[in-house]
Amino acid sequence: MAVNQLPDNRQQKPLSGLRVLDLSRILAGPLATMWMADLGAEVLKLERPGSGDETRRWGPPFAGGESAYFLAVNRGKLGLALDLAQPQGRRTLHELIAHSDVLVHNYLPPTAARLGLSYQAVSEVNPQVIYVSVGGFPPGPYGNEPGFDALIQALGGLMAVTGEGTHPAKVGVAIVDVLAAWAALSGTLAALLVRMRTGKGQAVPVTLAECSASALVNVAQDFLITGNEPTRRGTAHPHIVPYQAFPAADGLLMVAVGSDPQFVRLCEILSRPDLATDVRFRDNASRVANRDHLVTLLSGEFSRRTRQEWIHSLKAAEIPTGPVNTLGDLFGDPGLTGRLLVEVTHPSVGCYHSVACPLPLARPPTDVPPPRLGEHTEQVLASLNANRDG
Repeated sequence: MAVNQLPDNRQQKPLSGLRVLDLSRILAGPLATMWMADLGAEVLKLERPGSGDETRRWGPPFAGGESAYFLAVNRGKLGLALDLAQPQGRRTLHELIAHSDVLVHNYLPPTAARLGLSYQAVSEVNPQVIYVSVGGFPPGPYGNEPGFDALIQALGGLMAVTGEGTHPAKVGVAIVDVLAAWAALSGTLAALLVRMRTGKGQAVPVTLAECSASALVNVAQDFLITGNEPTRRGTAHPHIVPYQAFPAADGLLMVAVGSDPQFVRLCEILSRPDLATDVRFRDNASRVANRDHLVTLLSGEFSRRTRQEWIHSLKAAEIPTGPVNTLGDLFGDPGLTGRLLVEVTHPSVGCYHSVACPLPLARPPTDVPPPRLGEHTEQVLASLNANRDG
């Protein structure tokens, strides 16, 4: 239903020709819709006049008056400013809904109802629309409460397993929002497939709390089977030993021994073959039971050489290993991120690099810069008027 194709490289992408109406703010919704843009969709980002998306002001750092936060999740979109508190704004919104394939929002249920954005109201305007709502909590006692990533990391179990000992830690990025973005994207794609078969749209409700809980996977299964609360182990794995970061002579080295034969080879490289035959360490279950003693012994050995020396030896023995990278290390290594970076030219920021959707079908990603507030309002509304007159 897209009526205003952006002048970029989206032709022949999986979502080419589809229009996404993005009413979301902050991270989860905008990240999902940016990935939809990378997959070829035309994305209209709708914001409040004057203030816009809160993340426009979430800094420092800023570049050319734009926050890095906003730049990170709004590439490839057309920007509209509409006042939904006014009747004309709501009429325009309904017209946009009628000409869209996907609608994404993160309003609380009472706000969505007040704005005429409940699924029932939206589907009456456009029965084919895919309606993606990103909320904090499922229907129930918390259903009308706002969700914030750090709060959900605490409520949703991630802080029960992240950190050291009795000290919980928040994951350094808003990881629950990122998980919700993936859920929103995959739910949208699944619903579009159903629409191809049935001609009907549907609601795709996504909640941060459920995304957080479902991400616990094997740790959740451990608890559900045993009833035992997990232990926070920093970089270590709860069920495999040794599988954690060790201090080498010049920094931290991640070592991931996933099998008993790998452990035997590790001991040979460390010149400690006795550890492989020690009854306390001869299989993974024994190593988990005697984790602390083994980790102390291995830490002493790893501290004797540099990371690159260990990496050379361990990789030759097919033992997964690598440095604990800084972001400079990460983005300076084309073998890790060379396919992810897209060069963007912004009218006030200038030229900069951004991170694209990692899905192969999203390549090459759109290089259209994030919109300035309301930048394309007249352009998009003129397209609607032309479509109506035609």
